[in-house]
Amino acid sequence: MALLKRINPFSRQNDDTGFGTNANGYGGRFINRDGSFNIRREGRSFMQRFNIYHALLSVPAWQFALVILLFYFSINLLYTGIYWWIGTEGFQGIIGKTSWERFKEVFFFSTETFTTVGYGRVNPVGDGINFVAAIEAMTGFLSFAVATGLIYGRFSKPRAHLLFSDHALIAPYKDKTALMFRFASYKENHTLTNVEVLVTAGVQVQENGEAVYKFYNLALERSKIETLSMNWTVVHPIDDNSPFLGFTAQDMEVADAEIYVTVRGFNDVYSNTVLQRTSYTYQEIIYNRKFIPMYRESDNGKTTVLELHHLNKTKELK
Repeated sequence: MALLKRINPFSRQNDDTGFGTNANGYGGRFINRDGSFNIRREGRSFMQRFNIYHALLSVPAWQFALVILLFYFSINLLYTGIYWWIGTEGFQGIIGKTSWERFKEVFFFSTETFTTVGYGRVNPVGDGINFVAAIEAMTGFLSFAVATGLIYGRFSKPRAHLLFSDHALIAPYKDKTALMFRFASYKENHTLTNVEVLVTAGVQVQENGEAVYKFYNLALERSKIETLSMNWTVVHPIDDNSPFLGFTAQDMEVADAEIYVTVRGFNDVYSNTVLQRTSYTYQEIIYNRKFIPMYRESDNGKTTVLELHHLNKTKELK
């Protein structure tokens, strides 16, 4: 497929995105829908690149809970194996007759030691068992200290709590055509103030016989919002200064167009500035559709209802 050979020369180019221009070096989109960068790092050891503590601060809650549970049971199975290897005769109070029953008692002794509960019927009497139990108790103290820090860090980490529409739209707007998408704050009491929206377009064009990426700041009808109490539709008028002037859906595909978005604002609950990113590739840009309103008056007429389930609802323009 032939590349675009030129773009609107009046567009404001952005050379400070942090992305390079070499089109052959990129795979897929620049930024994922969840706001993370679509990059995999290589060339250094895994231990240098990866930090499990910081990773657990950012993974989804169910993954965090799964890792904690797996660690808890794995470490107790490890200590159970060590106790079993030393010999259960080093314990006092075991009443199980079969190997399975004795194994279960040793395992539950391990969990009681690890958590420092120490119920007391089964207790160590041998030197080897006591030594391992002391190390396990210390491991339990340290691991719960780390887990407490992780849980606190996850709860207190400032977040924007924004939902973005699944698609961006290009449709007639006023006397022009415009690219638009919308977002809303979905968490109760987390109303953002002093919100700033930055939208950048990345397009692939032909320059001196080579495919290169060029990036452009998209001028917005409104780039600042005093208070994000409801949903907000971001509008980029496609006028004489827009890089998308005259673009069709096919042009978007040829240019491998991607729109990436940064929203920054102040969250009163965290008393901190928060930021959230997302992006739209050409496959996620739809022509000739319009967002439907996503708020209404309550039945008693005393409040406004924000219908978050309508965030992605659109209708075709006639």
